Amino acid sequence: MKRALTASIYILFLFVSGCQPVEAVPTPAHNSKDPAQPGNSIYGTVVDEANAPIAGAIVRIKATKKFTTTDNGGNFMITDLQPDESIILTAWAEGFYIGGGKDGFSAGTSKIKLTLKKYAQEDNPDYEWLSAFANEGKDGNCENCHLDPNAPAANLPFIEWQADAHAMSTQNMRFLTMYLGQDVHGNQSPMREYAFNRDYGNIPLRPDLTQPYFGPGYKLDFPETAGNCAACHAPAAAIDAAYDTDPTQVTGVGAEGATCDFCHKVLGVHLDQSTGLPQLNMPGVLSFEFRRPPEGHQFFAGPLDDVAPGDDTYASIQQQSQFCAPCHFGSFWNTQIYNSFGEWLESPYSSAKTGKTCQDCHMPPGKTDHFARLDKGGVIRDQQTIFSHLMPGASDVELLQNAVTLTVNAIIEGERLMVEVRIENDKTGHHIPTDSPLRQLILLVSVTDENRQDLPLLDGETIPEWGGVGNPQLGYYAGLPGKGFAKILSELWTEMNPTGSYWNPTRIISDNRIAAFGTDISKYTFLAPENSNPHVKVTLLFRRAFKELMDQKGWDVPDIILEETQINLP
Repeated sequence: MKRALTASIYILFLFVSGCQPVEAVPTPAHNSKDPAQPGNSIYGTVVDEANAPIAGAIVRIKATKKFTTTDNGGNFMITDLQPDESIILTAWAEGFYIGGGKDGFSAGTSKIKLTLKKYAQEDNPDYEWLSAFANEGKDGNCENCHLDPNAPAANLPFIEWQADAHAMSTQNMRFLTMYLGQDVHGNQSPMREYAFNRDYGNIPLRPDLTQPYFGPGYKLDFPETAGNCAACHAPAAAIDAAYDTDPTQVTGVGAEGATCDFCHKVLGVHLDQSTGLPQLNMPGVLSFEFRRPPEGHQFFAGPLDDVAPGDDTYASIQQQSQFCAPCHFGSFWNTQIYNSFGEWLESPYSSAKTGKTCQDCHMPPGKTDHFARLDKGGVIRDQQTIFSHLMPGASDVELLQNAVTLTVNAIIEGERLMVEVRIENDKTGHHIPTDSPLRQLILLVSVTDENRQDLPLLDGETIPEWGGVGNPQLGYYAGLPGKGFAKILSELWTEMNPTGSYWNPTRIISDNRIAAFGTDISKYTFLAPENSNPHVKVTLLFRRAFKELMDQKGWDVPDIILEETQINLP
């Protein structure tokens, strides 16, 4: 039986097909040399295909927490079984496919032999990626087993992955319009113009904003190259040409973004041992270690060691934040642009004992008790062992609204009304906002009298110009009481800021984002009204991109309210 799997760029869960040899010998008469206790124990040996014992193999009762490991002779014993209990055993060891998973054994059975098969130790560059979609016509396509058309609400991985940000990475409207230098209607900005500098040669000029302009674009600045965007946005297509794959020209499986088969071929991640971070010149797909199988074979890596029978193996990397590192860390022209992984690594969340992984927050378990159709070989499991494949990222309103804690205090002293705002990043394992330098938080502090007329600000910060100059009713908040949180980049030659054109040389001119477990406190003083009951309203917004850029591109992406507090003062 062949089967499918689904995936997303963080960790994933899979179901397998095929079988590994399992042999059982009837229980012999009990004697002092026989460690099995008929009725409540089961024991045997794990060997390789040459019949050599495998030490340190994990032997598990399938889909349970009950397991043991083999000794130096490959022997194992599982005790405390019910006399009439029938169990299915699986076994796994480093370098091998998961074995067993098919035949049932009764308590009291001894001399079981589980035979493990080694998988190819070399990556096969000629392997053709499996599509996630059933309409591609192969039995192994993931949708076949990981979507139940009769139970679409079952939260099986395929339907979640379809709505996942990774599945949309080649179709993301903001990414494509930034790459091409277009707006959402296909209008094209002029190509970048240059001037000659005696010391530096050609240097870029600012765009002429008196002419029609639809925002920046990589292809406006480097029309003859593809760049390395596809290394993360179309990794299956870019695996052999990370710096020479145009993501807008990708077809087939490569156009599926961070697709299932790609993620489940990841066996490891190459990181700098001195820093724990990816190498600066190894973006995305270049930092992954793959095991694409030879022709006639298959290979899937996942976070469970009992997915058998089939062509699967356990890979610890798929349960670790390091799996996310290659595409959530990026430096351009020696300026750190993306760094959510590095921020996590520097935070208490990376503690092995007390911390959390990226997957803990972005792939929370508990939504289903099986990840493959039961009529396709799926089994019922503890829901806490099955992690969600729905990772909408910064589009996840619920996740964003559980990111920080907002505390507001307001008092009146004489003619002054003072407001203190405290924002604590107590639920996020990285800076907020993180990764894309287009993202920002906007804090709005409004104090009005009983007629809802704004009271004058006497002291305190105001929202910077990049918050949008214009009508506040339309989301242009520059100059209002409050604060903006962002990493602001400035282009070196044009000094345009804030810029999202980090494919050009840029420098960070400010960064006041709030780190994990960090707290920002800001204070505002207003003129207190006479004989009136003032109303204080504090709102914290998440915005996907700077207002001017959104206008240029035609992006209609509403702000998300993270927190809001209102206080009526006597």
